[in-house]
Amino acid sequence: MIETTHVTPISLEIFRSALTAIAEEMGTVLMLSSYSPNIKERRDFSCALFDTQGRLVAQAAHIPVHLGAMPDSVASALATFDHFASGDIIALNDPFLGGSHLPDVTLIAPIYVEIEHEPRLIGFAANRAHHSDIGGMSPGSMPLANEIYQEGIIIPPVKLWDAGQPNQPLLTLLLRNVRTPDERRGDLTAQVAANRTAIRRMQELVERWSLPVLDEHVDALIEYAQRITRATIDSIPDGYYSFVDYLDDDGISEESVKIAVGVTVHGNSLTVDFTDSSSQVRGNINTVASVARSAAYYAVRCMMPDDAPMNHGTFSPVTVIAPSGTVVNARQPAGVAQGNVETSQRITDAIFGALAQALPEVVPAAGQGTMNNITAGGIDPRNQRPFAYYETMGGGMGAGPKQDGLSGVHVHMSNTLNTPVEAFEYAYPMRISRYQLRDSSGGEGQHRGGDGLIREITFEVPTDVTLLSERRRFSPYGLQGGQPGQRGENRLIHDGQETILPGKAHIQAAPGDRLIIASPGGGGWGKPSLPDKPEK
Repeated sequence: MIETTHVTPISLEIFRSALTAIAEEMGTVLMLSSYSPNIKERRDFSCALFDTQGRLVAQAAHIPVHLGAMPDSVASALATFDHFASGDIIALNDPFLGGSHLPDVTLIAPIYVEIEHEPRLIGFAANRAHHSDIGGMSPGSMPLANEIYQEGIIIPPVKLWDAGQPNQPLLTLLLRNVRTPDERRGDLTAQVAANRTAIRRMQELVERWSLPVLDEHVDALIEYAQRITRATIDSIPDGYYSFVDYLDDDGISEESVKIAVGVTVHGNSLTVDFTDSSSQVRGNINTVASVARSAAYYAVRCMMPDDAPMNHGTFSPVTVIAPSGTVVNARQPAGVAQGNVETSQRITDAIFGALAQALPEVVPAAGQGTMNNITAGGIDPRNQRPFAYYETMGGGMGAGPKQDGLSGVHVHMSNTLNTPVEAFEYAYPMRISRYQLRDSSGGEGQHRGGDGLIREITFEVPTDVTLLSERRRFSPYGLQGGQPGQRGENRLIHDGQETILPGKAHIQAAPGDRLIIASPGGGGWGKPSLPDKPEK
C-alpha cells in the first residue's frame, strides 16, 4: 500500500493511467460480451468513472457526444435516489433527465469498498451504449418523429438491479416493448458486466493506494485538468467570435434550421452562447442542453494537448448558454432522436467556425458534418423473428493547416467503426453490394478535404428503412480559401428506376431494392495552388 499522502507528478500520472485503464477495460468487457453488432463491432458505447459528488474522474477514449453528456446522467441518479446499495444498477435513457436520445441507455453502479469492516461509497461506474432498438414507431428507434413518445420507451432513473438482484418485473416490461428482446437483454447484461469490472478494479486500487491517497489524487487530477484547460483558453486571443451554420431541415418541413454560436474568450475562461439559434422545431432534430454542452467541451478538448486528462476539471472553465425552447435545448415533449447524432455535429461545426477566426492557423475545415444514420428492420426469414439494424457511416474529414483530411472516417462527435461486411451479412437479411471511397468528394485547397464513402445495401426481404442524414443541402465549409466538400446524397433503386431520396426519409424497401448512401467529403483548407504556366 502507498503510505504517502503527498501528490507528486509521478504519482499523479500513475494514478491517472490506472483510472484510464479501468475505463478502457470496462469498454473491452462491454464490447466482447455484447450481443448486437452495433456494440460488439461498431463500438457504439462509452465508459467512465465518477466520484461520490458525481464529478467525472476518468473516461475511456470512446464517443465524444456520450462522454460530455454522461455527467448529467449521474447527476440525475444522485437527485433521484438518496441511498445506493452495493449491487444496485441504475438505468436511464430519458434525454430530459440526463440522457441524450432514447437508444442510448446508461447504466450506473455505485462503487463500495470495505473500510474497517464497514462499506463505504467511493464513487460510481457508468457506461452508455446505443441499443439497436428501444421500441417506438419504427425499427431501430430513430424515426422521423415529432414527439419523444414516438421514439421509444422512456426510462427515467430506475433500479434495474437492486442490491445485486435483477428487477425482473421492470426488465420484463422493458423487453416487452422492444423488437429484439434477446439482443437487448444480452447488451444490458454486458453493460452490467462492464460496471462490475470497474467496481472490482477500483476496490483493488483502494487496497493498493488507500482511500485517503485515492481521494487526494482525484482532487489533484481534476485540478490539474482545469489548469491545462485554462492555459489552453488563455492561449486563444481574447475577443468575441461568431459563426452561423445550418441544418438542412427538421425532417418534417423543408425549412433550414439555424445554429448560431458566439464564443467569448476572456482570459482563461470561455463562454459559448447559442442564444440566436432557431427555436425548437416540430421534427426531432432538436437536442437537449447536455448534448450542446458536450459539443462545446469536445471543441475545447480538441485544442488541448493530446495527453491532457478529460474530467470534471476540463469542463469548469467553459460556460455554455443554451436558452430553453431553442433547438439546442428543447422543451418536453420534443423529439430529440436526431439531435444527438446530427445537431451535435452541426453545433461542433459552428463552434469550430467561430474559433477559426481566433486561431486561423490551427482550426481545420469542416468535416462531413453528419453521421449518415440508417436504421432498418423487418422479419428475418432464417428464424422468423424481428431484426433491427442501426449504423452510422463515416465520410470526409476536414483538411487542416498542415495536412489533408482523412477519407472514410467518423469525425467529431462520432467515434465509431463500420459494421464489417461479414458481420453485417451474418446478422441481417441484407447484403453489402458496394463499399468504396467516394473519389474526389473532398474540397480542393492547399490541403484537400478527405473523401466520403459509398455504401450500397441490397435488401433481401421487405424492410422498413429510415435515413437520418445531413449535409445534403449545405456543403461542409472550407477555410482560409479552401473549397467546400461535396454534399452527400441518398438514392434508391427499385425495379431498375433510381430515385433521389431526401436527407431524412422513411421508406418501405422491397426485396431486390438497393439503397446507395454517398457521404459528404470534408472541406479544403487554404487556397488551391495554381498550376504552373507552361513555358513559351
